[in-house]
Amino acid sequence: MSRLYLLRHARAGWALPGVRDFDRPLDASGVADAEMMGALMRIRNYSPDLTLCSNAKRARQTLEGLALEGLAGHTDTGRVLFFDTLYSQDAAGYLAAIRDNGGPGSGWPDSLLVIGHNPMTEDLALALSGDGDEAARGLLNYGFPTSGLAVVRFPGNLANAAQGAGYLEAFMTPADP
Repeated sequence: MSRLYLLRHARAGWALPGVRDFDRPLDASGVADAEMMGALMRIRNYSPDLTLCSNAKRARQTLEGLALEGLAGHTDTGRVLFFDTLYSQDAAGYLAAIRDNGGPGSGWPDSLLVIGHNPMTEDLALALSGDGDEAARGLLNYGFPTSGLAVVRFPGNLANAAQGAGYLEAFMTPADP
């Protein structure tokens, strides 16, 4: 069994004049939400073997917030790879990156975290989840907010992740207990 964590970056401020969208930083609530999501991941023992992170500033800062030392300890994000392409690719591009990094060349990780953007993160979570926990599916159908995390379980390795083959195990936001 393998597990895929799909995390939409935390809330970012609006771009200031002269600042590219790619370089927008998290706002204060985004920083707090990233730290809260890290705490929730620690509590639920969600620790990826490998993290694929968009190289956009707000995604990198989300990763930093997840990994901060907190009351429940440190969130292990595994080995981290950064990709400019996770900023601009569609859900199919995200899936290709997951397959490419979920196979033998990556040591067959049992769990992989993708920190990316919408609508790609939401589209991929919906496409991969052929079945799932009823409450999680209900929440995901209302949209994929910033700092939202979808946990999709697969029977095999992530190199074989495919549309409808996953089970949506959980969907949570920083507001969840």
